[in-house]
Amino acid sequence: MTQEHPFIDHFKHSFSQNNLVKLILSKKRVKTTMIKMVILKPVQLKDELRISMVTSNMHNDVTKNFTLEESVLQISNLLKEDFYQADLFTLEKDWHLLYYRSGKFKLKSKPATLHIVDVAHDHVKKRILDPIGNIYLEQLGVTTTDGVVKKDKQDKYRQINKYIETIEVILSSVHLPESFNVVDMGAGKGYLTFALYDYLHNKLKKKPKVLGIELRSELVEKCNAIVEKAKFDHLSFEQGAIKEVVLPKIDVLMALHACDIATDDAIARGIKDHAKVILAAPCCHKQIRNSMKNQGSLAALTKFGIMEARQAEILTDIIRALILESYGYKTKVFEFIATDHTPKNILIAAVKTKEIELPDPIIKEQITTLKETFGISFHELERLMEIKN
Repeated sequence: MTQEHPFIDHFKHSFSQNNLVKLILSKKRVKTTMIKMVILKPVQLKDELRISMVTSNMHNDVTKNFTLEESVLQISNLLKEDFYQADLFTLEKDWHLLYYRSGKFKLKSKPATLHIVDVAHDHVKKRILDPIGNIYLEQLGVTTTDGVVKKDKQDKYRQINKYIETIEVILSSVHLPESFNVVDMGAGKGYLTFALYDYLHNKLKKKPKVLGIELRSELVEKCNAIVEKAKFDHLSFEQGAIKEVVLPKIDVLMALHACDIATDDAIARGIKDHAKVILAAPCCHKQIRNSMKNQGSLAALTKFGIMEARQAEILTDIIRALILESYGYKTKVFEFIATDHTPKNILIAAVKTKEIELPDPIIKEQITTLKETFGISFHELERLMEIKN
């Protein structure tokens, strides 16, 4: 990788023309490294425009400022040693670079998806969602009336922003019409439902209809009252069970911390409705844990309760991801926020790439082998999708 690489040329050109929005380096080359992601943005320091580079590690973020020449060297080294993927967002175009293990790469462009360059410098880490003047954050108890994030809500505020950063990258790779439907299954108090609506409407200037589904009527009533105060005209909350509620056509489905098989109910509805994006952050994994019957050499894996629970979590989410892939979804499973903020930090992100009515038989066989190996009789998502062995 040299400075003459076409991707680097686009980066340098965008910076010189003052239309660089940001650059995201992701998809680690070595899974065990501490570094997770790097984001570069222009930043105004006194009379000089520099590049701010935020390196996200397992437990903290490190920010450094560089000249254009220094940042080019940093990017080149990071792509050579640490990352396979780079996404460059400019006011003219978005550029997507993907390296293969062979050393070859693919570079493609599409129309710009972000339309604001922010070069302001903050000593405090800048967040996507502005706490000042944000009615829903105040009403949900995250901020004071002055827009200051409360001490006991700092983790919640970071979690919300990290989620939006994550979905920003995912949605940038998907073609969605100007108006589309987002459904949040098991919206709870609505933290992330409100945040996503705010981001899509007020930051990206999109016009989606966002619907939050929640079983507890008191939370639905509270959230709809906040909707009115915030004047979010295309956001609403409805009371109902994930499995049974009547829904509009789903383009983007979220199920964040829906308990146990409620996550499977949500994923199944997304698959059946051919949703373009399905995002699930699972919570508890009782169904598989209760049905695991490890025998022989695998019996030791369930000897200790905490390890049995973790194994059940891994198996549950692996099978969910495989089922999504079997229906034509490009699927990733990753941590979207550090465990010191929340233990519920696994995100299953699936983007529809193929139209498939029946599950891929090769992937079905992989699932069958997993179940037989660990003595699992069935997975709830299999049952909901009526997948026969």
